[in-house]
Amino acid sequence: MQIRALKVFCDVVTRKSFSKAAADNGITQSAASQTIHQIESHFGVKLLDRSKRPFVVTEEGKVCFDHCIKLVRQFETLESRLKNLHSTSSDTVKVASIYSVGLIYMKQFVQRFTELNPEINVQLEYHHPSEVYNLVKSGDADLGLLSYPTATHAVAAIPWREEAMAVVVAPDHPLAADQSVTLNDLNGFDMVGFDQNLRIGQEINRVLADANAAPNVVMEFDNIETLKRAIEINAGFSILPETHVQREVIAGTLTTVRVESNPLIRPVGIIHRDNIKLGVNTESFIELLIEDAQPSTPATTTSPIQQTDLDSSSEFAPSAK
Repeated sequence: MQIRALKVFCDVVTRKSFSKAAADNGITQSAASQTIHQIESHFGVKLLDRSKRPFVVTEEGKVCFDHCIKLVRQFETLESRLKNLHSTSSDTVKVASIYSVGLIYMKQFVQRFTELNPEINVQLEYHHPSEVYNLVKSGDADLGLLSYPTATHAVAAIPWREEAMAVVVAPDHPLAADQSVTLNDLNGFDMVGFDQNLRIGQEINRVLADANAAPNVVMEFDNIETLKRAIEINAGFSILPETHVQREVIAGTLTTVRVESNPLIRPVGIIHRDNIKLGVNTESFIELLIEDAQPSTPATTTSPIQQTDLDSSSEFAPSAK
């Protein structure tokens, strides 16, 4: 009996789905079903009652799961430790980040970490949020940084920052003279928004709809940098994390306007593989990040955008990452 087969069984039980477990293991749903049949044949018991929808784990299946999950986790820990022992990159911490988070925050932390640990390299790469998740899950990245982090059966999530968001306009925009606005004050103004395939775009639209606000969306983009360039040429206003426009505000090319009553927050977090002992260097880097963990939202904030599904999460860099 192979460990991989036991992992498929554990994933089917944990995910409560053959299709999701199959996707997690890179096999077809039919292959996942066949794997369960093989385990049942090996032990001579039924592990799952497929006559019910959804399927039900039998008593024998529960006993099998309790033991198998321990074996799978022990094997994965062993595999990780052996890989670290013989890997030429054991002195490297691999960090996968979405572009906006890495660009704003990572330089200072990488610099500080290498000052404290000059023998350790930090390899930082920018990716689409779903790719950040996949790299962490596969072990090709030691940790990931992204917005709207969500824990799964394979990945643990650590809250790290809460980014206050504001209306962002060009200095000569009509709203630039206001210190604060309500969402209804945005009615009729041209808006440069996030692509609606992105979680942040969906959440901003939800908040606007809840307030019965109806700006005129004229453009949509999939990353903050392009949005900022569009705002600078007065294509419209947008709603962005304040931290990410500080440089432009100081330079005088953009202006932020506080939103009254409906403050918006973009949560940012750290993800890493769950149920696997992390390398000492990875743990040290995460500890360094957590030491600086803090909400960056105004004290009046009461209604954050809620974090939900990782797969449709935040913005990413243009193709030239």
